[in-house]
Amino acid sequence: MGDDSAVSPKDRFLTVYGRKPVLEALTDPALDVDKVILADVARGQAVTEIERAAKAAGVPVQRASAHRVKVLAGNGKQDQGVLADVVAPRMRPLATALAEQRPPSRVLVLDGITTPANVGMILRTATAAGFGGIVVPRRGVATLDPLVVKASAGVAFRAPVLRCVTALDAVEQLTEAGYAVYALGASGSASLFGLDLPSRAAFVLGGESQGVSEEVARYVAEWVSIPMPGDVESLNVSAAAAVLCFEVVRRG
Repeated sequence: MGDDSAVSPKDRFLTVYGRKPVLEALTDPALDVDKVILADVARGQAVTEIERAAKAAGVPVQRASAHRVKVLAGNGKQDQGVLADVVAPRMRPLATALAEQRPPSRVLVLDGITTPANVGMILRTATAAGFGGIVVPRRGVATLDPLVVKASAGVAFRAPVLRCVTALDAVEQLTEAGYAVYALGASGSASLFGLDLPSRAAFVLGGESQGVSEEVARYVAEWVSIPMPGDVESLNVSAAAAVLCFEVVRRG
């Protein structure tokens, strides 16, 4: 995994599409854009501006068929014939993070969270709280696209995103690496505020409608709930993630 050629581009870049997001990425001095790909049919003032900005930033521009751009963007309606691969310096495969000399002690695992706004807000919150890793599987979770980037207020570019194929793949790897796996659930028997945390802990956040998937649940050592004295059944997953992340911060 240490060999860059063995790492998928999806584990190194966040792809943004659409003329405005691409232009914003090119003109943001804090971002490192690897390349821009334009559909061969893309023309007009906005395209000229993108080409000019790419040249000023020293970013290569490639031309491809409109179909190829749609496939690469993963979004047939809103790519507007242009995309950019932005380097995400802290994004890496989960396996790489676990093999490091000091793997992250606290990790979030997203399981079936399909709303881009929730994924973006979780990335922002967990990064703000100093979490060492946020596992965003390539399958079953919202794609890391401009909607996620927007919801994260740009933090997605520098979030410690860890990639793997599925959430099941993640909990298998984490368990093998000695992490205790916890899951947040309204009916959890242990209170988050009284939980005795080991040195390595992974917290699974389940999807908006289904919660934690059955296959992932088999790896859960303990189900954890957020005490709610008020008459509300559950919190939105991004709100629950915020409570969890900052409870970990409070503990130091």
